Amino acid sequence: MESPLVLGPMLRYVDETSASIWVETQADCLVSVHAEGRSWQARSFAVHGHHFALVEVDRLEPGSVSPYGIEIDGVSVWPDARSDYPPSVIATRMPGQRSRIAYGSCRTSVSHDRSGNRTHGVDSMRAFALAVADGREVRPDLLLFLGDQVYADSTTKEMQEFIRGRRDIHDEPGKELKDFEEYAHLYRLAWSDDANRWLLSCVPSAMIFDDHDIRDDWNASLDWKRKMEATTWWHERIVAGLASYWVYQHLGNLSPRERATDEMWQQVSGSPDAGSSDLSAALDEFADRCDKDPNSYRWSYSRDFDGTRLIVLDSRAARDLTPSARGLLNGQELAWFDDHMQGGFRDVLIATSLPFLLPLGLHHVEAWDEAIAQGAWGRLAAWVGERLRRAFDLEHWAAFQNSFQAVAGIATELADGARGPSPRTVMFLSGDVHFSYLAEVERQTGSRIVQAVCSPVRNPLPRFLRWFSVLMSYGAATPLGAAAAYSAKVPDPPFRWKTVKGPWFDNNLALLQDAPDGLTATWHKGVVEDGDDLHPRLEEVASITVPTKRDSEVSS
Repeated sequence: MESPLVLGPMLRYVDETSASIWVETQADCLVSVHAEGRSWQARSFAVHGHHFALVEVDRLEPGSVSPYGIEIDGVSVWPDARSDYPPSVIATRMPGQRSRIAYGSCRTSVSHDRSGNRTHGVDSMRAFALAVADGREVRPDLLLFLGDQVYADSTTKEMQEFIRGRRDIHDEPGKELKDFEEYAHLYRLAWSDDANRWLLSCVPSAMIFDDHDIRDDWNASLDWKRKMEATTWWHERIVAGLASYWVYQHLGNLSPRERATDEMWQQVSGSPDAGSSDLSAALDEFADRCDKDPNSYRWSYSRDFDGTRLIVLDSRAARDLTPSARGLLNGQELAWFDDHMQGGFRDVLIATSLPFLLPLGLHHVEAWDEAIAQGAWGRLAAWVGERLRRAFDLEHWAAFQNSFQAVAGIATELADGARGPSPRTVMFLSGDVHFSYLAEVERQTGSRIVQAVCSPVRNPLPRFLRWFSVLMSYGAATPLGAAAAYSAKVPDPPFRWKTVKGPWFDNNLALLQDAPDGLTATWHKGVVEDGDDLHPRLEEVASITVPTKRDSEVSS
């Protein structure tokens, strides 16, 4: 008999006294969470024939660790009696507790057998999950996913089999996703394997999209957007992508207070308990509006963990693509970010899917390409620049100089104490580029400004592209890119930075530990031993401490 629980449970927002648990179910139902001899419940809601529930668990004790179970219409569905994993728990935060955040980006959903590991490498998230389950790794306080949780445009054989079962795969959009139904199946492929499902059931998670959650180079330029809008299939795709993102990813990012003011959640919470609310039409309309008017909704969010502030930035939907005012963040989003970049915290973490500090050579190349694409060298060069932008994914922060310069100025003010007591570290956490590294701004006084990239979780670059990435990032591109940027009258960066450690091209999941002597970032990969592909061992790739004191060197 098929389980009434399709996906989940997923432990999402957790603070000192409350937790949010998300599930997808087979049908309209009442979902109950049981822990500490109490129960909490929520009615499911429907979207395009799929059913979801988010149960708000409240009045918990700070610092408590409580095993929990799930019932659907009074029938126990979690934990699975056949499972070999420890009980799923809700662990609330203790006041003063220093944070441990696991993070990464870019994870494809393929099998974990020898075939899947040969084509996509070992899933570092699965290796991490197994290590936590066995007690070899301490359970983190948060799993932070920085984009490309799913690949809507580069689908696996399993996803293509599903597509063929419902439409002609030779018709547009071909092997890419078409609608909400296909997104729902893709999320199921991403989060249903046993180890990762267990990990997501007992470690709080937070997420933000990047391009492949929707499509490669999403909102790279106005020219790109117009080209997509001219197709027969894009409107349905972007609506399905944003609608499914709200359900599967964004809803769980919100605190109970934020959910209470969310326009879509109000339609769920305001419906009577006797029946399921159907959000299909309203959510599609909402997603369409979010695409057409980015100022109508904010996907970015912020969380405070005692002495640490985490700011998670939307660097995709909130772009301003107007040629005369291009920005990775539009004016409204930049003002929100500016308001949240305040002193008085031990550390400030800025999570953005795209690296803010690319290797300097690549930064110069992207800044130059933006300038010529905007007409610095004339109309023909602008045409060439736009084609280069798409061909080589030249659309990071460096390719939106207005936003790069503004954010760099804000980060510098914070690090210099101009926005209140300066933190120890201003750290950007990012993914996207399919290699990992740590870079630091060259500063003599004030807080450290650091970039820590972890990518991919599971989607490695082919080896020939690794050499190309190294050449573009660290080789001749550095002086040549700088000269090209100068010739196109690109403004100089407000500071210089260098790669301190890396790059690493392994599938990685990073762990950021807040310690008294500074922030320590550790990258981990999975290693298969004795042919046991399903149970990879977690192995440390690198561990780097960013010390508190200015006169200390970054140590590994």
